[in-house]
Amino acid sequence: MGAGREVSISLDGVRDKNLMQLKKLNTVLFPVRYNDKYYADALVSGEFTKLAYYSDICVGAIACRLERKEGGGLCVYIMTLGVLAPYRGLGVGSRLLNHVLELCSKQNISEIYLHVQTNNEDAIKFYKKFGFEIRDTIRNYYINIEPPDCYVVSKSLDQPQVKK
Repeated sequence: MGAGREVSISLDGVRDKNLMQLKKLNTVLFPVRYNDKYYADALVSGEFTKLAYYSDICVGAIACRLERKEGGGLCVYIMTLGVLAPYRGLGVGSRLLNHVLELCSKQNISEIYLHVQTNNEDAIKFYKKFGFEIRDTIRNYYINIEPPDCYVVSKSLDQPQVKK
């Protein structure tokens, strides 16, 4: 890419009219196929699902689902976060994740988590950079991909502390 040129990364919401872009990205980025429920969850999550554009080219996306915790609070599950290989290392993934982390902060969401295939060292390193930790290992989580195991990677988000 052009040295010294400022390139903008912009985010856009996912709607019915651009849902196909998310579907195409997922086909290229991930070894699993996503069902209609995934796309329905992505659409209803509103601001928590975004497409990323690098110089007006759709190069990445984050899709989240909001979940109710046992105590009634909300947590965010990152269903997918991916950036096309030629555009990795340019801040696109960081921009997508930071967007969701900021939303969590504004909405007092205390936890965010995801599943990562145990051999996906790049993803594990990426999330650790943002303060995520491996909390658990689930054996045989994935079907038809090797290895079938995943880590549960999560981050507790700072909430205002009550002084004792």
